[in-house]
Amino acid sequence: MKLQSLDRAEPFVTKDGSTIRELHHTELQSLAEATLEPGQATERHHHRVTEEIYIVTKGSGELEVDGERHRVRPGEAVLIPPAAWHTLYNDGTSELTILCMCSPPYSDDDTFFS
Repeated sequence: MKLQSLDRAEPFVTKDGSTIRELHHTELQSLAEATLEPGQATERHHHRVTEEIYIVTKGSGELEVDGERHRVRPGEAVLIPPAAWHTLYNDGTSELTILCMCSPPYSDDDTFFS
């Protein structure tokens, strides 16, 4: 069994501009916590092969997926299919955090901008 704790995961900034702490990264999937400060947004992008699931754990914001916009709040989960353009914007007054599950695992090489 491999156990990983968020307080031991080193944060880093991804290609889209969010700060993440990766909990697990295998050949098949990855799980990370991503954080956006108030007023911060990820750069609009897509992944050619990676499917993502976002689960909001703290704060709120606006998520856009292929032109469709939704308010997201804690406890909500969103599926982002491969090749879907997306961005997440923290329009609140506190930190916005999500758990991000990726299959195959997250890779800068599979992150593309307009």
